[in-house]
Amino acid sequence: MAIRIDGEERRIGLALSGGGFRAAAFHLGTFRKLKELGLLDRIDLFSCVSGGSIAGAFLCTHWGQPDVLDRLETYLRTKSIAISSVLGGFISPFSTRLEKLADTYERDLFGTATLASLQDGPRIYLNATNLASGNMFFFVAGGGANEDIMLGEHELGQVPAKTYPISRAVAASSAFPPVFPPLTLDQTIFPNSLTDYVSLTDGGVYDNLGVNPLLRMERNHLSYAIVSDGGKPFSIDPDPTESGTIVLKEAINILMEQVRGLQFQRLELAHAAGRGPKPMWFSIDADEKGKLAQDAAFASSISTNLKALTETELAVLTRHAGALCEARIRKYAPELLG
Repeated sequence: MAIRIDGEERRIGLALSGGGFRAAAFHLGTFRKLKELGLLDRIDLFSCVSGGSIAGAFLCTHWGQPDVLDRLETYLRTKSIAISSVLGGFISPFSTRLEKLADTYERDLFGTATLASLQDGPRIYLNATNLASGNMFFFVAGGGANEDIMLGEHELGQVPAKTYPISRAVAASSAFPPVFPPLTLDQTIFPNSLTDYVSLTDGGVYDNLGVNPLLRMERNHLSYAIVSDGGKPFSIDPDPTESGTIVLKEAINILMEQVRGLQFQRLELAHAAGRGPKPMWFSIDADEKGKLAQDAAFASSISTNLKALTETELAVLTRHAGALCEARIRKYAPELLG
C-alpha cells in the first residue's frame, strides 16, 4: 500500500479524531478526497478515536469494496444510536448501555466480524482510554498476514486478540462518558500481572486525535502523518459560565484543548528532530484565511453526538474536510500527488 517517490517507498499514516457522527462524516470527506487524489488505497496505517473509529473501522472492514464510502454515508444519514442505546441500557436488566452500543454497531456496521478479518487491509489502531493505568489502550490489526493482532497498552502489556469483535472494540473507543459506561476486560480477555481487570472509556479522554501510533517510528515507519480533526476545538465564549457546576465541564474542555495543541506540537517537533513523519493536519474550524469561512462555521456548529445527520450537514462536512485535506497536501506534500 506504500507509495514510491523518487524510487523510495514512503508510508502514509492517517489519524481520525473523535467527535461523534460529525467527526465520522468529516473523515468521510477526507476519504473521498484521498480517493479522488489516488491516495486512499495508499494509506498504510489508520489511528482512530471514537467517531473516527466508526469511520475507520468500517472502511477497513470493507477495504477495497467499491461502495464502502457510499454505505458509510447512508449509515450516517439514516441511523441514530445514542438515544436507543441509552434507553435500552436503562430498561434492560441484562445488558449495559455500552453493550447496547456494541450491539448496534454489530447490527448496522460490522456484523460478527473480528479483528482477524482486518488482516488483509491497512494497519489499524482503534484507541480507547484505560482507566486502570491512565494510558492509551489499543486494539490493533491489519497490515498483512505477518502482522500481530493485539489488544493492550505499553505499560500493562499486549495479548493476542484475533477473535475479539470489531463492534466491541469500536464501542470501547466511542464510549464517551457519562453517556456510556466503560467496557470491562477481565483476566480471561486481558491477562496481566498488575490488575484483575481494566475499564476502557472513550479514546478521546486520553487523546482525541489518535496521534501516538503515528509517532511509533520504530514500529510503524511512517513517512507522512495526516490528521483529520473533526472534534470540538475550544472557541471563545462571549458569555462564559458563572455556574460552579458548569465550570467542571468547561475545565475538561480546556484540558482537552491543551492536549490537542500539544499533540500537534509533538508531531511538528518530532519531524523537525528527524524522529517523526512529515505532519499535515486540518481541523474542522479551519477557514483557510476566510476562503472556507461559511463551511467552517456551519460544520463546527453541528453537534458531536451519535444522531443521524441531515443531507445538508453531510454535504458541508464532507466538502469542508475534502477542501482542507487537499489544501494541506498540496501545500506541504505535493510530491504525493505525482
